[in-house]
Amino acid sequence: MNKIYKSLIGVSAAAVLAAATITPVLVNAWGDNSNGRATYTIAEINDGKLGDTITFNSITDGAIGDERNFVGAKLSSDVSNKNKTWNANEINVQDGQTYTIRLYVHNNSPKGTERIAENVKATFSLPTTVAKSHTVIGYLDSSNATPTRYWDEVTLKSNDNFYLEYVGGSAKYSNGKMGTVALPDDVIISGATLGYDKLDGKIPGCYQYDGEVTIQVKVHTSVSAKLSKKVRIKGTKDWSESVEAKVGDEVEYQIEYVNLLADTVKDVMIRDILPTNVEYVQDSTYLYNSNHQSGVKLSENTLTTTGINIGNHDAKANSYIRFTGKVVDKSLACGKNQLVNWANSTVNGTVTKDDASVMVTKSCGDTPVNPTPTQDNGGDTPTTIVNTGAGTIATGAVGAGSVVTMLGYYIASRKKLM
Repeated sequence: MNKIYKSLIGVSAAAVLAAATITPVLVNAWGDNSNGRATYTIAEINDGKLGDTITFNSITDGAIGDERNFVGAKLSSDVSNKNKTWNANEINVQDGQTYTIRLYVHNNSPKGTERIAENVKATFSLPTTVAKSHTVIGYLDSSNATPTRYWDEVTLKSNDNFYLEYVGGSAKYSNGKMGTVALPDDVIISGATLGYDKLDGKIPGCYQYDGEVTIQVKVHTSVSAKLSKKVRIKGTKDWSESVEAKVGDEVEYQIEYVNLLADTVKDVMIRDILPTNVEYVQDSTYLYNSNHQSGVKLSENTLTTTGINIGNHDAKANSYIRFTGKVVDKSLACGKNQLVNWANSTVNGTVTKDDASVMVTKSCGDTPVNPTPTQDNGGDTPTTIVNTGAGTIATGAVGAGSVVTMLGYYIASRKKLM
């Protein structure tokens, strides 16, 4: 595999696609955890300057130009047409349009299967505010590369305030061996494992093994609702966006929905998406609104499956939903784990989401403890329920027109709006 970079003729399909993507520009957004990695030209790698080192995206005259600019964006409708240009630093966006974010992946070693990168993972960090400019950061990790973490970014800009909605199910990985395969939506939370012939984290060196990760985001300039998600250890009083817990603990989640429109909205659906290592406690869901100031226990256990219908809401009307989860150990890694819990509301096809986290530290050898939970409504009630019309409660409505879907698995947090 030596001298693999003698020319760019015959490189992988992913590299060919990327070759017309990013025109070399001033690098000002890239980084790594070595505070500035070494860079190479193709000629230098051919001369053996890289040696046996495994490194990613460090060639300055590669198939995409300067590989440090490995994150780019373009209008999704342009991805398959004649426009092959990726915007490496920033792109102007429009309301309602969907954009594809690309992260290029290239093990620069010329030694092929003799220098396989291990535990290769890609992660996207999406902004959680409403603003006129949002920067999306892409991370690339490999346990035996030097450095072990790489990042680059692209900024989406508009003349109007907007937020980004992640398009659920849009994460893909493409290379010359597997073609295009789906990645989990966790790519925007905890990362997704990549690979060459399978998603096992192993990527050999040189162009024939390169690839690219893509996700899609949709631009929204209108804000119709506020959704706030908080969490606390069961039995404590204060709510927060993140708590420390251990296996066996029960945690309480609170979701607040507020209608920000001037008109009444009907059939507000709420669904909660629990992480793998938190289990829903049966019969623990309570609803608080203007008709139920002290809370009402819901007989259905559909909040974390098909969702619940919390009825109609006049302008500025709000409701609270509370429920209990139990921390378990199904797939915890040794060390600190961030268990991200998502809540989403759906009204007339518009999805709003927010999250809260439980941090769990596991020492290798721990034995999971899963005690039988007790069930109550937390003993306290929300203090800011607006009596403006959250009156029609159809807690069992989960028909075809009411079920909360995974559309827009992630959008901007509304915590920053109020």
